[in-house]
Amino acid sequence: MNAVGIDISKGKSMIAVLRPFGEVVTSPYEIKHTNGELNELAKNLKTLDGETRVVLEHTGRYYEPVINKLYHAGIFVSAVNPLLIKEYGNNSIRKVKTDSADALKIAKYTLDNWADLREHSPMEDARNQLKTLNRQYQLYLKNKTAFKNNLIALVDQVYPGANSLFKSPARKDGSQKWVDFIAHFWHVDCVRCMSERAFITRYLKWCKRNNYNFNTDKTLLIYNQSKELVPTMLKNESTKLLITSAVNQLNATSKTIEAIRAEMLRLAEALPEYPVVMDMFGVGNSLGPQIMAEIGDIRRFVRKQSLSAFAGVDPMPSQSGTYERQSNPSSKRGSPFLRKSLFIVMQVLLQTAPEHDDVYQFLNKKRSEGKPYYVYMNAGCNKFLRVYYGRVKEYLDDLDA
Repeated sequence: MNAVGIDISKGKSMIAVLRPFGEVVTSPYEIKHTNGELNELAKNLKTLDGETRVVLEHTGRYYEPVINKLYHAGIFVSAVNPLLIKEYGNNSIRKVKTDSADALKIAKYTLDNWADLREHSPMEDARNQLKTLNRQYQLYLKNKTAFKNNLIALVDQVYPGANSLFKSPARKDGSQKWVDFIAHFWHVDCVRCMSERAFITRYLKWCKRNNYNFNTDKTLLIYNQSKELVPTMLKNESTKLLITSAVNQLNATSKTIEAIRAEMLRLAEALPEYPVVMDMFGVGNSLGPQIMAEIGDIRRFVRKQSLSAFAGVDPMPSQSGTYERQSNPSSKRGSPFLRKSLFIVMQVLLQTAPEHDDVYQFLNKKRSEGKPYYVYMNAGCNKFLRVYYGRVKEYLDDLDA
């Protein structure tokens, strides 16, 4: 019975091996994440007498070379949440934080939780790639919001209210009409320095060149409103540089987001649970792949409560003696990206109000009972995950049968 604790770092790890009753088989030593040293580690672990189990922390991407190498070498390896190791008792009043101490701590955790360890099962390449794409998608989406707000702030100084001139939805490539308009008419003086007829002619050419609809009344409205605006930045090359740079940043990010979204949908379509997930109300071509990316293979969750805990929408019980708290906050210890997607699904359900949908009925029931916003939203997320777990698992079990 050999308990191997691995403290993962960037490019290197600390290894410690213990046996019951505190017997140190191997004192902590360091290895680098190179092919040769990882192969040597797997070879050494396989020579140990008795059953060997390896535990390491699920830390970013740093642990993946180690866990993949050991898994393919036929060694039992388990990746655990770092929070479990952090909260694992040290039985000491001294606080020691070194890689060697952490490796020994993980090895002790392995011994104490030997029977409950879950063996690592690598996600299929498509699932792993889908998850990576989703994380990049969320990053670019955050940047897009920042770039959009930055452009609006600049526009308010050169062409106040130009971002509200058009209500056209974004195109498939992510471009928007008001952004393209600002890229061409980057200052209010670009419009009002022309005569009305000259502007109509130029605006018509711009619409044809960019495949936008042209409306004479709308054009006159833009021209007349522009004559009354008061810019606070001068029309010069410095101002043009600021506006065009901000427009280019926003357009490039928007284009990247749409490309990633399309690729995520393509990968999601190859997964077996795709038709079941997309059939759930409130899940579309954008949210469906995001949810599938974060949840992964549903069969890795032994019960539906595990999925709720993974999402971090499970209420945390608080009871001591005769006291029992009635309204408990969610743990928020799971995937924040999954919680975000779930909340958007709940918002879609509230906006569309599909009376036939079980999740909406449950959500609306909690709302009608006067529950606070986050209470009924979390309750709806829980219900959605329970339905998701049941439908997807049943479908996959039928495929495997």
